[in-house]
Amino acid sequence: MVVFKRIHELLEIGESFVLAVIVSRSGSAPRSAGARMVVRKDATIIGTIGGGILEAQVRDLAMKIFSEGKSVLRKFSFTAEEAVRECMICGGEVEVLVHFVDVSQSSNQVLYQRIGETLRSGKRAWLITEIPSGGRESGPPAQGLVKKDGTYVGQLDRSIALALTHRTGRGRPALVSHDENLFFVEPLYDGGTVLIFGAGHISRKLAPLTRLVGFRTVVLDDRLEFANREYFETADEIIVPDSFEGVMNGLEIDEDSYLVLVTRGHAHDKTLLRQALGTKAGYIGMIGSLRKRDSVYDALHEEGFPRHEFDKVCSPIGLDIGAETPEEIAVSIVAELIRARAGNNIGGSG
Repeated sequence: MVVFKRIHELLEIGESFVLAVIVSRSGSAPRSAGARMVVRKDATIIGTIGGGILEAQVRDLAMKIFSEGKSVLRKFSFTAEEAVRECMICGGEVEVLVHFVDVSQSSNQVLYQRIGETLRSGKRAWLITEIPSGGRESGPPAQGLVKKDGTYVGQLDRSIALALTHRTGRGRPALVSHDENLFFVEPLYDGGTVLIFGAGHISRKLAPLTRLVGFRTVVLDDRLEFANREYFETADEIIVPDSFEGVMNGLEIDEDSYLVLVTRGHAHDKTLLRQALGTKAGYIGMIGSLRKRDSVYDALHEEGFPRHEFDKVCSPIGLDIGAETPEEIAVSIVAELIRARAGNNIGGSG
């Protein structure tokens, strides 16, 4: 989501620009719906919608939009011959919304500030953009941002915005019609949050990888000598609680949260798993052998947890790739996290 960050930066320094967004794609067009490109007044660009002839044509259109302050939905088609030149398998077609973003409009400042805050938080939200009808040019499109908790900011009617998010859910960006109007609805989701409990040798290899693949990464350990910036330079946040007892009570955990239990001992993992089973986390993974896993499950079952609750847990943690070293184990865990985020079945015995 680097483009969103740059958009906010441009608005902060007082610069207007033209924004091009792919709203639909068919065939083998190079980029999917939601790809963005900023065109500045000097014709330089930020981001990409696929390069080559498409970007050249959109940039030319953007310079016209600059002078008129309008927005337009334009369809671009690639023939088989053009596709070969663009290194695509076959021809394709994209629809691109190209519109002026005026820095003098305070609503733009507020909207993109809130988008940035939402992406940094790792929480789900939806950006909704009204599409010009019938291919006509019009003024800048009305937009709105709906957060998962129902918080809303924007120029669209809030009830319409909420209705559109309920129709699209957690899916991919899509064009959606509502009351004879067309809207582009984009789930904004910066990968979710991984909470790594334990700051040992595996966590040190794991945290940079989870950050690399787009997870907001939080490391938690009750030992300051391990949970610090020297060992976790790339982590978004480091938390040093007094102990692991009750630590999840103060955390915001939902289905976009991924809990990784890799502490220094069975007792701590059991303490954390007891808490994790009471959350709505989208993923729970616990390190350890099958023997260790079963002993933890048995102990919690004796405390009253039904056996089916453990179906939520991936343990031993990580995909079975024969990992042995901390680096290999970290790779196997990240692979399992990616699979969970993609919506595949999780839980069960590693």
